Amino acid sequence: MEIGDLFIQGNGLQYLPAFATSLAVGLLIGVERERSPAARAGLRTFGLVSLLGTMLAMLSDQTSSAWPLVAGLVAVGAMIIGAYIGDDQDKDPGTTTQVALVLCFGLGAIIWHGYSTLAIMLAIVMTTMLHYKPELEGISRNLSRTDLTSMLQFAVLSFIILPVLPNQDYGPYDTLNPYQTWLMVVLISGISLAGYVALRVVGQRYGAPLLGFLGGLVSSTATTLVYARHGRNSAMLNLAVVVITIANLVVLVRLAVLSAVLSPGILPQILPMLGTGFVFGAAVTFYWWRRMQRGGDLPIPEIKNPTEIKTALSFGALYAVVLLAAAWLSDIAGSRGLYLLALASGLTDVDAISLSTLRLFGQGKLLADQVVLAIAIAYLSNLAFKFGLLAFFGGKTLARHAAPSMGALALGVLGGALLL
Repeated sequence: MEIGDLFIQGNGLQYLPAFATSLAVGLLIGVERERSPAARAGLRTFGLVSLLGTMLAMLSDQTSSAWPLVAGLVAVGAMIIGAYIGDDQDKDPGTTTQVALVLCFGLGAIIWHGYSTLAIMLAIVMTTMLHYKPELEGISRNLSRTDLTSMLQFAVLSFIILPVLPNQDYGPYDTLNPYQTWLMVVLISGISLAGYVALRVVGQRYGAPLLGFLGGLVSSTATTLVYARHGRNSAMLNLAVVVITIANLVVLVRLAVLSAVLSPGILPQILPMLGTGFVFGAAVTFYWWRRMQRGGDLPIPEIKNPTEIKTALSFGALYAVVLLAAAWLSDIAGSRGLYLLALASGLTDVDAISLSTLRLFGQGKLLADQVVLAIAIAYLSNLAFKFGLLAFFGGKTLARHAAPSMGALALGVLGGALLL
């Protein structure tokens, strides 16, 4: 060992990186708090509290006793209480800065124990949350009781029901797995919930493309139905075509995401089909978007809670039935049986047959080209069903205007599937 290294170790200078990181973390949070007129702690206080956490964690480590760290936490708490004693009782000072100080002390402590990267990430998240207070409050105010219920129901689906289900194959062809079935419910509910909440928060502010995108995330069928009715109004004709087509374009994006999550090995086969359909549909949609009249309020689809327990159970049952039918039909009738099932089930729901075939592909019971063609047939069947809804509720004029974009979508998907 060199003399320089001995000098550094003998003076404790090897610990400087930990303290420098701690100071940087404290100053980052402190800069944001310094800008808040209501905060009693700012740049210097947060920097010092973070350093205090690191120093007392070091003392606790060196003395093999947790008491220095506990005493420091108590001291920080007492300091916070003392700073707010005598405040105007009629004015709510809030607790954000106080909580941030305690967390800053904790970040300093974990930096000493070697979790510097985690501490930096948490500090960035904390600072972001503190800085975007008005935006977060605005989002919270825009959420209704139904929206909060949706989030709680999704939490029940994901963190209470899912963990207790057995992850074991049952039934004919070993296709029925309670855990995997409910995982599909959680996956679809999560995507739908994200679109549902975003649609409620964003509202009309960003126009037809975003409304079509979010509506497609939640339910492309419901979005098609809503805008088909509004498409009877000649002033909203082009708008209806744009939103409906974008909602059905998003279905292709959903299918790509589901494929990537469940069966990444099928992406080289399925992405050309989905991508071709997307490009064809997007090109025609862009034409109608350029012709669309600006201004006026945009109707927002009224879509029911996507995470309701009854809805989740219905989708879970549908998925299980389609999965079992797909395995059975492909066994006794080969590809033709599978494609007939895709044609029938795709009329009302693309997700169930898509998830089922992707799972069977993962189990080695279906080939990639069978899965891709089955999903393409289901999508085309669903697209034809929605075009029928559009023509029935929107009238001949809307159907005539929507036919090129819907036809381009169908042609792209069919062409991509046949090329495979």
